[in-house]
Formats: sequence, C-alpha cells, structure tokens
Amino acid sequence: MQPRRPDGFDGVGYRGGREAAEDMGARSFPAPEVPWLNSPPDIPGSRNLYWGERSPLQTGGCPSPVPPGEEITGAPGSGGEQLNRFAGFGIGLASLFTENVLAHPCIVIRRQCQVNYHARNYHLTPFTIVNIMYSFSKAQGPRALWKGMGSTFIVQGITLGAEGIISECTPLPRELSHKWNAKKIGGHLLLKALTYVIATPFYSASLIETVQSEIIRDNPGILDCIKEGIGRVINMGVPHSKRLLPLMVLTFPTVVHGVLHYIISSTVQKCVLYVLNKKNSREPLKDDFKPVQNPLEAYFPELIATFVANLCADVLLYPLETVLHRLHIQGTRTIIDNTDLGFEVVPINTQYEGMRDCFNTIKREEGTFGFYKGFGAVIVQYSVHAAVLQITKIIYSTLLNNAS
Repeated sequence: MQPRRPDGFDGVGYRGGREAAEDMGARSFPAPEVPWLNSPPDIPGSRNLYWGERSPLQTGGCPSPVPPGEEITGAPGSGGEQLNRFAGFGIGLASLFTENVLAHPCIVIRRQCQVNYHARNYHLTPFTIVNIMYSFSKAQGPRALWKGMGSTFIVQGITLGAEGIISECTPLPRELSHKWNAKKIGGHLLLKALTYVIATPFYSASLIETVQSEIIRDNPGILDCIKEGIGRVINMGVPHSKRLLPLMVLTFPTVVHGVLHYIISSTVQKCVLYVLNKKNSREPLKDDFKPVQNPLEAYFPELIATFVANLCADVLLYPLETVLHRLHIQGTRTIIDNTDLGFEVVPINTQYEGMRDCFNTIKREEGTFGFYKGFGAVIVQYSVHAAVLQITKIIYSTLLNNAS
C-alpha cells in the first residue's frame, strides 16, 4: 500500500531563490550567483531527498551578466529552450505512467499468486508469469489485467490526503529538515503509521477488487472501494464470513509493512543519490567552469535512486507482503483466477488466526518459497520500468542533441 512515488518533492530548483528575487527588483540583470530566471519544471510524483530545502541543480561557475531585453535560457548553448523546460516533466511523467499503469498487470498477477495458498506453480520466474498473463488475457480479455487500477489510485489519494490533514492538525512533521533529531524522526514515522491506520479498510477493499476474478464479478463502480471500506469499518453492507479478521488484527501488519517499506526505500534512495552525486562531482571541469545541467543530468539521478529504492523495499518485504495479503483477503468470500491453469476460478477459504499463525502455516505447508509466490511478476515489473526509463533517456538525449 506504499505509494510508489512518496510525496514531498519540491522540484529540482536552486537555493536562495527568495534572496535572488529581491536582487532582481533592484537590478536590470541577474546577480552572478543566479544561473537562470525560471527553475525547471517538477518531476511529477517524485520526492525531494534534500529535506526541507530545494535541491541544487548546479555547482561552480558563474554566468556573465545579460543585458536587458535578452532572454536567459535554461541551458547555455542549447537551441531548444522549450524542450529543456518540459523535458523534466516528460521524463517524470513516463516514470509515473510506468509505475501506475504499465506495471498494474504485474501487481494483479503478483497478488493473485500470493493469496492462492493451494497453487502448485509458485511462478518464481518471469517466464511463467508472462505465460499466465497471456492465458488470462486470452480467456478474459485485456481488461482482466487492469482490474482494480482505479481503486489503487483511490487508496493512494486517501493516504496522501490523510497524511496532509494529520500533519496540519498535529505537530507531527510531514518532512524532515537537515536539523533533524530522534524526536522529529519518531514524530514523522508516527505520522506515517497513523496514515496507514486510516487507509487500512480501503486497502482491503482495493485488494479484493485487484484479485477478484472477472469471470464471476459484475462491473464495479468507481467509488465502490470507498463504499466497501466504510462498510468494513462500520461492519455493514458487505457480505463476509465468520473467518473474517477484525480490522484491529489487520492494522498491525499493515502499519508494520508500510512503515518498513518507507524506511527502507527512503534510506536506499538517499544512499544511491549520494553515490551518484559524489560520482558526478569527481568528473573534471573544463576551464574551471561547469555549465548548467541539462534535464537528463538533473532528473535522472533522482529517478534512478527512486527505482532502486522501491525495488529493494519490495524484494526485502515480499514475504511480509504475502502474509499481509492473505490476512486481508481471508473471510471476504473472494474468488480468484486459477494461477496454475490460466482459466477457471478457485475460492479462498483460509482460516488463519493472525499474523504469526499465517507465517507458521505458510512455512509448514508451502515451504520457504511459499512466501515468494508470484515473485516473477516483480522481475517483470521492474524490467519494464527500467526499459521505459532507458528508452525515455535515449529519446530525450537525441532531441537535446538535435536542438543544440
């Protein structure tokens, strides 16, 4: 349930923007320390790891004063000013589209494999995953691979909205500044935990829409996720069996998974970004001057760091995610597709008493690899994402070279 793109990103800009703006009012040309007038566009859905500040884009070198009436381009020596202005937006949009749309079929298959406790084929490799995805698409149509996508966006919206409201009504910090301490970190993680508590019933409803077979269900409404989530809270309007676990039992593993995913992804992202920036800073400068970075050099380190961070978090927490999904789906009378055959349906009739019982039962009856059912979908998902990022980089590199 962790949002693929954590919030809080403030775009790639420059520090000291307010002071520079005051100087601009008294001068006809920018001060030497201001490399441009307009900061480049934000990457949609990305995150700013420079907590509490805007990320620096350029180091070293000062541009020469520009006479009045002349424009200052985002990249000196480049003829594609408009391309530079919107390149970052296009790069981030491609990454966001891949994570939330192109990767959704992998999420559907992955969750169905995780909750299918009596499946013989564990689908640990991408080859079997691609085969079963083709079988589902052939039997039920392509729509079967994108079911529940609207509800996943609703859960992300509820998560972000709840986090914003709680941070405004309480002293819990939504972002951490450079001057952080243990108290601020604890308050920040508490804010994340409270957010996951609020999103838990809606996450359960979204999970059902994602794994429910298209063969037996009617067309769901756009707001069914919200209606069923509220019904789960007040225990009305949704047919459940006696094996349904109460929300209090589901809240703890949901919060643990969400907070751990956030901690791992944030830590890995910061480390990767530090390594990339340190590597770039070691590159020799020509004539003691480093020109303004083009959008590829500015935005891609952030995207690569986010990509690696999400991959590490998903791989490390995959067993916990399997246990979490089985607990959420128990007692909901959900019927999923048969992941062994690619057609037919199978019911979910588990009787786990809680998180520990689910863990012990999977280990005893399905073995260690039972925690990794559907892991091949993770490989396919991030392979597609890496390919899209690389193709986008090649396209924009070509366009920038042609425009210069």
